[in-house]
Amino acid sequence: MADFSLDLNEEQRDLRDWVHGFAAEVVRPAAAEWDAREETPWPIIQEAAKVGLYGFEFLATCWSDPSGLSLPIASEELFWGDAGIGLSIFGTTLAVAAIYGAGTPDQLVEWVPPCFGTVDEPAVAAFCTSEPEAGSDVGAMRTRATYDEATDEWVLRGQKAYATNGGIAGVHVVTASVAPELGSRGQAAFVVPPGTAGLTATRKLRKLGLRASHTADVFLDDVRVPGRCLLGGREALLERLDRARSGQRAASQAAMRTFELSRPTVGAQALGVARAAYEYALGYAKERVQFGRPIIENQAVAFALADMRTEIDAARLLVWRASWMGRNNRPFAAGEGSMSKLKAGEVAVAVTEKAVQLLGGAGFLRDHPVERWYRDAKIYTIFEGTSEIQRLVISRAISGIQIR
Repeated sequence: MADFSLDLNEEQRDLRDWVHGFAAEVVRPAAAEWDAREETPWPIIQEAAKVGLYGFEFLATCWSDPSGLSLPIASEELFWGDAGIGLSIFGTTLAVAAIYGAGTPDQLVEWVPPCFGTVDEPAVAAFCTSEPEAGSDVGAMRTRATYDEATDEWVLRGQKAYATNGGIAGVHVVTASVAPELGSRGQAAFVVPPGTAGLTATRKLRKLGLRASHTADVFLDDVRVPGRCLLGGREALLERLDRARSGQRAASQAAMRTFELSRPTVGAQALGVARAAYEYALGYAKERVQFGRPIIENQAVAFALADMRTEIDAARLLVWRASWMGRNNRPFAAGEGSMSKLKAGEVAVAVTEKAVQLLGGAGFLRDHPVERWYRDAKIYTIFEGTSEIQRLVISRAISGIQIR
């Protein structure tokens, strides 16, 4: 009988310690400054590239881990340092996941390197799918892509909302409808190369949290891209559309495939924020003296910290399970990917809120980082599928009913 173990192997422990060191020495000391500036931390992105933390080679190494745990381990440690800076470094991963999930090997070779740029001139990439009227409702997508046979080009028209790295990215990956009558089954993903005319963005949107990460609306005004920029190729697209029109069951559409790949990793990001808040609150409770004794000696405080730690560890097990399942092509028959993101996101909100409460008035001040972690945590119940959407995915999976 094969041995069962939850121990990390040596490579995973080394990865965890290496990323944690970068987060502790480079990211966390700079977090408050970049949060206040609300600017993309290019010097830190470049530092991450120099040490090998930012680039496709790093991602490929993580993805090659047969357990699927390397990327969530790295994500948790980096976002323990700071979520805004962490998303500035790892935000490109979502566009790369889209290319990986829907593209051909040739497209991977052509488009992934420009997503990262070089060590001397790092770049970022953007995945653009949400719209003002089509966030969770991906079937309502209004961005259109039409094929110009005379020039072998696709023409993109529409607007995307809340795009991480939108406008400042070198490579934009854009989802669009090519057959609106088919709803979400008539959508495809396109690479918009650097410098393509017609793609513009608003100024950086001002947010509650993740302020160091750039977010903007993206506008597509007759954006023309070569035929090879359709991820997966036109032949595969036409075959998929024919299956959809004939009523055959089809794989999930482009945006959903990307989110399925990324949800456990997003859950790991939320865990990093929650763990940071828990550890800070634990240390504060041991040092803060009230009525002649440290406040951790009060059951109310100690029990709250016990609950925080329990919830974080429980969420991590869901994230690790979903990561292992995804890496080993196990189907999410009960919505396990959504479970991991749902639990981790809600744990992050609850734990950071409790950390603020345990610090009392001090927790409301910018002198302590828990207020920033509290602001950062909220997005994890919203982006890449709200908590309500995760529950919808899970309920459909366990019931077999198209619940609405």
